[in-house]
Amino acid sequence: MSVLPPHLLVTGGAGFIGGAIVAAALDRGYRVRVLDSLRADVHGGPPTLDPRVELRVGDVTDPAACAAALEGIDVVCHQAAKVGLGVDFADAPDYVHSNEVGTAVLLAEMATRGIRRLVLASSMVVYGEGSYHGPTGFTRPAPRRVADLDAGRFDPLDPATGASLTPVLVSESDPVDPRNVYASSKLGQEYLATAWARSTGGRVAALRYHNVYGPGMPQNTPYAGVASLFRSALERGETPRVFEDGAQRRDFVHVRDVASANLAALDWTAPDASEFRAFNVGSGVVHTIGEMAAELSRAAGGPTPIVTGEYRLGDVRHITASSERLRTEMGWTATVSFEEGMREFATAPLRAPVQ
Repeated sequence: MSVLPPHLLVTGGAGFIGGAIVAAALDRGYRVRVLDSLRADVHGGPPTLDPRVELRVGDVTDPAACAAALEGIDVVCHQAAKVGLGVDFADAPDYVHSNEVGTAVLLAEMATRGIRRLVLASSMVVYGEGSYHGPTGFTRPAPRRVADLDAGRFDPLDPATGASLTPVLVSESDPVDPRNVYASSKLGQEYLATAWARSTGGRVAALRYHNVYGPGMPQNTPYAGVASLFRSALERGETPRVFEDGAQRRDFVHVRDVASANLAALDWTAPDASEFRAFNVGSGVVHTIGEMAAELSRAAGGPTPIVTGEYRLGDVRHITASSERLRTEMGWTATVSFEEGMREFATAPLRAPVQ
């Protein structure tokens, strides 16, 4: 008697990252079901899904939709979320409803059906500003002041001495400090998943994505990532505009590497003492936003980016990951280099414009 392969539910599986996970899971032999709301502010048109995928159109905030989508499922990969920093605080109710209420509803339905394995899409934003070393050792500086940003002083200073700080890689044991509504909602998802795991004996791998980019990014939503905004400008024949001085340090990780991290997490066996565990997902190589814009422009044959000195309140200065835990415990490593990824991304198709 043959044994059926695992049945995987990917929430948000018609989206940018979710779609890459679906493709990788099918290649691995999973049976895949997708639950996606197909929100108009995320999807510019009908999704293109592999015919092997079973699509359920519905929202994770709807208990009936979750219940139906979970029938016969072995493991859940929860990608559905409202993303980005937000346009203003008026977005807060939508973030909380979509991300926290949606996660709570999904987890409640999983508990009812005895499904005990979850991979959760989290984010580097839960850390807030990155980690630094200064005269007094490890520190996490306070949010930057408007007066400093207006004066072009973008790097945070040691809160005790006012001295310059050296950015270092963030590890999962560093303190969390969400600094905008989206970040708060992502940390809220982690806390809900922790409570679910303790209550049910479930297992959660929370993947804290760093700056994900690649084919299929949304191209014109205000919630898109900076790589997509630069790529969209180049496609329109415009010069990419880089905020601050362009020296903001980030870890740009390709969407195919993020998908492979999710598959590694699906196979992960938790230590006996841990039902919930967070993992950074980054390339392990630091680049600045200015370097990324320049590399993308070169690959696209476009104009040299302009550094504007503008800033957005709520942005952090430097945030880069150590993904050593993911390498050590799951055997995962990023395989797409920065140069290779940017060359591909410079001409890769983006998602249809949001209407």
